[in-house]
Amino acid sequence: MKKILLALAAVVCMASVSFSQGKKAKAKDAAPAVKTAPAAKPAAAPAVKTKADGTPDMRYKANKEAAKPAGPLKKDGTPDMRYKANKNAAKSKG
Repeated sequence: MKKILLALAAVVCMASVSFSQGKKAKAKDAAPAVKTAPAAKPAAAPAVKTKADGTPDMRYKANKEAAKPAGPLKKDGTPDMRYKANKNAAKSKG
């Protein structure tokens, strides 16, 4: 019985592998790529440089300054939540 189940599982695995993403060649031949003129760059660069996922890129000085807390810091560099300025900043972020 175990041999039959093992053989059946092997057949199912081989069948599923044979159906995976094998027909991309037809899509290339069907429509040739049409090149268009490159879009004009915006006049002003955005103030906040972002990564591909949309989060601010912390390698830039402007982004580091924008992320600084408004009030005093603890010794480890995190905002001290005993102060009103830091509490208000945390509420407005999220």
